[in-house]
This record gives sequence, C-alpha cells and structure tokens, in this order.
Amino acid sequence: MTSLHRYARVSIESGRKVYVEWVGDEGLVLSAAPWLSGVATGERIAMGAHGEAESIRLLAPVEPSKILCVGRNYRAHAKELGNEVPVEPMIFYKPPSSLLDPGGNIELPDPSISARIEHEAELGVVIGKRVRRASLEEAALAIFGLTIVCDVTARDLQKKDGQWWRAKGMDTFCPVGPSIVAGLDPQALAIRCRVNGEVRQSGSTADMIFSIAEVIRHVSRVVTLEPGDLIATGTPDGVGPLVASDTIEIEIDPIGVLRAAVVASE
Repeated sequence: MTSLHRYARVSIESGRKVYVEWVGDEGLVLSAAPWLSGVATGERIAMGAHGEAESIRLLAPVEPSKILCVGRNYRAHAKELGNEVPVEPMIFYKPPSSLLDPGGNIELPDPSISARIEHEAELGVVIGKRVRRASLEEAALAIFGLTIVCDVTARDLQKKDGQWWRAKGMDTFCPVGPSIVAGLDPQALAIRCRVNGEVRQSGSTADMIFSIAEVIRHVSRVVTLEPGDLIATGTPDGVGPLVASDTIEIEIDPIGVLRAAVVASE
C-alpha cells in the first residue's frame, strides 16, 4: 500500500507563508512547495490535529496559475439540473482570484447581481509536473495529490449568461483545503457536504463519468498544465442554496474537512 503524505500551506506568527508536511500535530516546514521539490528545512511548527494552533493560520494549500473545473461529471448531478450527460469532459475556468482559505467567508454578491448561490462539493486534483499532450498513463503520473474544493456557483447567472465567468469566478467562490494528501486512489473516495450540520450531498468519486486521468489527458491536449495547477473534478447530486449565516462543511477522508461561513455582501 502506498504511504500517504499530507501537506498544507500556512501563515505563521511572523507573517511568513510556508508549505509544510503535516505529520500528526506538527508541521515540518519545507523549502518550497512539495511539487517543486521542497524539502524539510528542520524547522517545525505546532499545527494541531485540525490546524487549530494559535500561532498559525491555514491558507489555501495551492497557488495555481490556473484552476480548471469539470462540469457535469456525475450523471445524477446532470440529471438534477436537467442537463444532458456530456460526451467528453466539459471544462471551464475559475480565476485564481476566486481562491478562499479554509475557514474563510464566502461572500454573497449583491442580490441585484445574483439571488441564487449554490454549493458544489468536489474533489480537487493538484498537478505535480508539467504536462502537455499527455497519454492516459502520463496523465495519471501527473497527479501530485488531492484536496477539497467547493465550486460556489451563482446558478441564476450560469443559466442567464450562457458562459460562466461571473457564475463561477467571483471572489471567494473557490474555497480549497484544508490539506493536500498524496498517495490516495482518486477514484475511490466518499464526498460529503453538510450545510448547518444537515447532509446535502453524499457521493463517491467512483461515480465520475470521466476519470481524473481522462480529464488531465483531455485538458493537456490543448492547455499545458503546470506544477501546482488545480483541477476541480465535478460534483455529485444534491447541490443547493447558500444564504447568509450558513456554515458549509465538505468532508473527504483522509483529506479532512473544508469549512467556510457564508456572509452577506457589504
């Protein structure tokens, strides 16, 4: 069995932002991102089992040059929105400016812009090496590790606009974290989403229409993927609305639980 390695990105008391390998209640500070050959420096910081140590703050564990997302990658989700199942991966972008740290606030837009914001719980894939025009085997080897993504969506704008830059790309619409785990089978993971403690989504990555390797191969035929790039791989059925004061939790074992609060626009 492949051993698992868990990584995070944190801000520590001095304001430094560092990558760590998360081992138990400690973070082993790395010289760079682990997919950029970062190695342990010998410095250690207290993390807590869930990253709750007072001296640190969990950050989004990636700094991608681009975020690609797969639409309608679960049949039941396509059906619940009244959409056809795609014949090839349906890809769209979120801008890096939409990233949100674990425990952050999803900011609802002014109601005059959108009145229907929804959650989509997803497995995230972090790319570990530069990949262009990959074979299926090369695509599988390009996976560094796995994380959790919430693809926050303005559903009314998605339908209204026809293309999704507003619906998917607003600031705070891409919570990611809390960690990245390397060594997991990406096609055998349970995804659960709770809003205010109530289970909204419960699915398995085994039900994906297109495997992660197929998605990477498809994307790399036209877009070069760089180390640290992020792919959100689609959501199971059960998507639903988010309103101010909600708390959302997305859980994928053993990656952890990604939490975010929902706040009204200022």
